[in-house]
Amino acid sequence: MLTLAIESSCDESSVALVEDRRVLANLVFSQEAAHAPFGGVVPELAARAHLRKLPALVRTALDRVGVRGPDVDLIGVTRGPGLIGSLLVGIGLAQGLARGWGKPLRGVNHLWGHVYAAMLARPELEPPLLALVVSGAHSDLVRMPAHGTFEVLGRTRDDAAGEAFDKAARMLGLGYPGGPALDRLARTGDPTRQPLPVPSLPGLEYSFSGLKTALLYRIRDLGGVEALDEGSRADLAAAFERSVVESLLEKVRVAWSRWPVSEVVVCGGVAANSLLRRRAAEVVGEGARLTIPPLGLCTDNAAMIAAAAVHAPEEPEVGADASLGW
Repeated sequence: MLTLAIESSCDESSVALVEDRRVLANLVFSQEAAHAPFGGVVPELAARAHLRKLPALVRTALDRVGVRGPDVDLIGVTRGPGLIGSLLVGIGLAQGLARGWGKPLRGVNHLWGHVYAAMLARPELEPPLLALVVSGAHSDLVRMPAHGTFEVLGRTRDDAAGEAFDKAARMLGLGYPGGPALDRLARTGDPTRQPLPVPSLPGLEYSFSGLKTALLYRIRDLGGVEALDEGSRADLAAAFERSVVESLLEKVRVAWSRWPVSEVVVCGGVAANSLLRRRAAEVVGEGARLTIPPLGLCTDNAAMIAAAAVHAPEEPEVGADASLGW
């Protein structure tokens, strides 16, 4: 089945063509430079950029693969969660293409997409599986017993891991986007020089607000961010990164002991973090097979939406839902 998909949930404009879990084209236009002066995503700017870029990306994807619109079997589009204006741009374009080409349209849960990104990395991957979905807005531990079925085992009570990384990077004066900058700096630091607590809640829930406060107080006690030399800054980045990663993976370990499955997935934008990728392989070990998508499939992209669209429920009318859950 040849699926064309559109992803516009936040600040990446993306169009992909996927055939039976084989990625033929996955085009992503990043708006990072446009939002950097503001230190975060500006919803109105994001929606306008999608409006300008998505139609051209559709044409480019079709030309690159050498197919025409009527050759497509299915159209998938992110319906939520995300920024409502950005979602509406993608859905409007997808609806127009579906009607013009006479093709079925499936609205896709963005969170599902992250899990299905792992199936693009390993086409033979099938449920049941356990997935840690970590991004700027979500830190969810879910069980997937079958296609299109998800059970949330635990999630964050406050900040998501990606949001925590971004805010920690801002405290350390690392700029935007913060997560990748903190990851790079942490590689040169020693987490034992400025140790921070590892957040741990009862059950399988997460919380990172207290860890952010601990970092803030540690920076204050050292004289403020202006007083930090590069070594101290790197040590704090390494300590913060380690605390977040260990907290995330401790719950994966507990969940797997309760619901042992042969497949574990770590996905979402934060799955690009180098320490998380390395420690996840060590924690999962020989008990299960770990799949982490390649970096290009961790961040928001339309290929993962195409993979999920095949298993998304049919709906008479696809609408945007900015607060959509699992």
